[in-house]
Amino acid sequence: MPRVDIAEYRQQSQETWERMASGWDRWNQMLAEASRPVTDHMVAALDPKPGETILELASGAGVGGFVAASLMEGEGRLIMSDFASNMVKACERRGAELGFNNVEYRVMDAESMDLDDDSVDGVLCRWAYMLMGDPAAALRETRRVLRDGGRLSFSVWAAPEDNPWASVPGRVLVQRGHMQPPESGAPGIFAMANPARIEELVKGAGFESLELREVPMSWHFESFDEFWTYTNEIAGALAAVIAELDESEQRAVRSEIEAALPGCDLPGACINVLAR
Repeated sequence: MPRVDIAEYRQQSQETWERMASGWDRWNQMLAEASRPVTDHMVAALDPKPGETILELASGAGVGGFVAASLMEGEGRLIMSDFASNMVKACERRGAELGFNNVEYRVMDAESMDLDDDSVDGVLCRWAYMLMGDPAAALRETRRVLRDGGRLSFSVWAAPEDNPWASVPGRVLVQRGHMQPPESGAPGIFAMANPARIEELVKGAGFESLELREVPMSWHFESFDEFWTYTNEIAGALAAVIAELDESEQRAVRSEIEAALPGCDLPGACINVLAR
């Protein structure tokens, strides 16, 4: 069992993502473009239809839910939620800008949802289950709120070696003593990179079938300066650790990360999952 104090982790995680919301808002267009292959596959797998009720968990500043909303043709109900209130505010602003009027925005914890049993037809969740304090509980809650025949379409990050944009900074921070090595079973960006772990959690939550597909994507940065700013403004736990370092150590960490990265066009890969 992981030695992480889950209650403490949840509190720190919420505080971190409240702070990161402004960065996610600023970088939302870049995130949307880079992740388009992942998001489009995830939404297509869910196949939202007019008249359905669709729930998005951990909506961030708003991408996947709005893609789903466009397929619903103004009919039905989309609930976009996040446990960070600042993320929900950013998402709501974006929805207003895009002209969506059939969207409900809610501050909601995926591990304990304020929704009735059997109340939604489909659930979207991009890049969040692996970061939750108790993903098994979140997946059980997801199964609870889904109607019979409902679908869950979600995405998690694939192996560290396929995602150097995140694994390289993490490795440098660990090697320099600023972070602990990831513990097996503890929440983290690569906590669900193993397909066997995904199957264990999803089937353990009561889903009977699942389909997994690895989806490649890529990040393009104009310079390492842009990558560094991006990392410090949206990269959750990594950004929080870097912010606590003194100026001299930040420079050393930055230099080591820059030397280890393969340039400014960085590959990425996700595992997309459709569960029923």
